[in-house]
Amino acid sequence: MALRFLLSVIAALAVGSAALAQQPVFFRIGTGGVSGTYYPIGGVIANVISNPPGSRDCAVGGSCGVPGLAAVVQSSAGSVENIEGIADGSLESGFAQADVAYWAYSGTGLFQDRPAMGDLRVLANLYRETVHVVARRDAGIASIDDLRGKRVSLDEEGSGTLADARILLAAFGLNESDLQVVPAAPDEAIDLMTSGELDAFVLIAGYPASSVAELARNQELTLVPITGPVADRLVGDYPFFQKDVIPSDVYAGAGATPTLSVGAQWLVDARLPDDLGYALVEALWHPSNRKLLDNSHPRARDIRPERALEGLAIPLHPGAERYYREAGLLTSDRAVPPQPAGTPPQPPRP
Repeated sequence: MALRFLLSVIAALAVGSAALAQQPVFFRIGTGGVSGTYYPIGGVIANVISNPPGSRDCAVGGSCGVPGLAAVVQSSAGSVENIEGIADGSLESGFAQADVAYWAYSGTGLFQDRPAMGDLRVLANLYRETVHVVARRDAGIASIDDLRGKRVSLDEEGSGTLADARILLAAFGLNESDLQVVPAAPDEAIDLMTSGELDAFVLIAGYPASSVAELARNQELTLVPITGPVADRLVGDYPFFQKDVIPSDVYAGAGATPTLSVGAQWLVDARLPDDLGYALVEALWHPSNRKLLDNSHPRARDIRPERALEGLAIPLHPGAERYYREAGLLTSDRAVPPQPAGTPPQPPRP
């Protein structure tokens, strides 16, 4: 399937954009659960980069996407599943946390028992994903240590959230055996919180996460802070973590909450044709598409070209690199910024 896709794109590009416009090319974007942030952001980007046959020309107010391209969003378990889909060809692209992308590319962390995925490439850093530790107000959870003995969802296997939740717990001297872990995807966790069968859950998503916002309107919640010396140590040990704050006006009844975040990045395989990689990035940053981004999901407003190269830990796709150099956004001799000294600690195992 992936080989046929690549051959069709290569053939179309070889004879010019007019030919590409005459035959639709489907382009899948792996996202996340429908209640998270990846899924709606994926829909926005799919709209931005699509320009299927019969669309009005960009110059007359029509689509400014890639001629002939029909992008489609695919729900998934998140970062790990998306990366695996890119590697096995079941996805043309996908979103992933910066840390998970680094581990996959280098064969470390979550991927330390697998061959390094050296063909993984990045098109753009999109926005910050924020660590949400959400608890029922009546569960008496005011700190990470208070999760001990509680019914907690850390997301499901294959998600970047689970990997970072394990890092977070270990930093505070906890492991999964100290909790009553309830494996659940974010939408399931919301249902369990509503029914009183869950005390807290961890979600890594750009705020506002629609599922958390809806839950906060229906019951009293606490956002558990991640701060102090432990947060400082996490940022020092894991360079993909950054300090962040969820503002007080994001979720009903919750005050400003210090926490951590990681970058959300758009990934592809190195075998994606260079010209298509260039065209995808060019469409994403086309000035006419700015309004689509700004008027959609709140996190899409943070998707800006000046932030596209933040936090890169794997190589740029050659087509994307060419675009950023031509746009004056990448002026160094390196396709990837220098890595921090040392290797981040391995995420704890269950």
